[in-house]
Amino acid sequence: MASEPRLKEYLVEPGSRVRLGKVDPADTSGFKGGKKEGEKVIDSIIGKLDPLQELLYAEHKHKVLIVLQGMDSSGKDGTIRRVFEGVNPEGVRVAHFGKPSEEELSHDYLWRAHRQVPENGEIVIFNRSHYESVLVERVHKLVPEKVWSKRYRQITDFERMLNEEGTTILKFFLHIDKKEQARRFQDRLDDPTKHWKFSYLDYSERTYWKDYTRAYEDALEKTSTEWAPWYIVPSNHAWFRDLMVSHVIVKSLESLGMKYPKLDAAKARLAAGKEPS
Repeated sequence: MASEPRLKEYLVEPGSRVRLGKVDPADTSGFKGGKKEGEKVIDSIIGKLDPLQELLYAEHKHKVLIVLQGMDSSGKDGTIRRVFEGVNPEGVRVAHFGKPSEEELSHDYLWRAHRQVPENGEIVIFNRSHYESVLVERVHKLVPEKVWSKRYRQITDFERMLNEEGTTILKFFLHIDKKEQARRFQDRLDDPTKHWKFSYLDYSERTYWKDYTRAYEDALEKTSTEWAPWYIVPSNHAWFRDLMVSHVIVKSLESLGMKYPKLDAAKARLAAGKEPS
């Protein structure tokens, strides 16, 4: 019985072709035990995340940027709640990218993203991101093709610079199908505690499903790199979505080889009970 997802199946290899129709959004990577087994594995993985995040913060050397993208109702908020429920909020921050403000529109499209990137010791989660500029702006023709078509290169250059400056970048496309989205929208209407989540704008965006699919396929193909890889996360099952995202994050943090800082000479003297000289 599987105990962890087969990550390579969902990694978008640089230069590879992406066809989302060939990726099953209901896939669970061999977890025969389903949600019950998966939730136990998630709890185990998340138990590892808390001390790793504390170590990241204490060492104050590395930075981690997590990008969450997906169709409306794909589970970006839910992923953040579940995966990071046990971490110390100090050193973890969520940046949400909605409609650009007047100030943001007065700058280049990457300006608002660059302002939110992590500092040393910090994990920052982008709930939507700079990729909206090759998604929404493309689909709704807010900018001409000659403008958005250049942005794939600009985005990869931007992410390369962040990585070379010490930022680990992990990007997740939360993949659901149109039927599952409809079910989730209906759930928001049926449950009074979820009415606040329902948006007629989100519902109207369903008419652009094929256009968004093509835009996402291009973005995944053209911007998955060695320094900032994309993972296509089957997300019809929320528990598998959370399991896969948390697993990638923990594996990436473990690979950093982090160590707690040692005491400097002055602090070591105090720890030994000696007065400063």
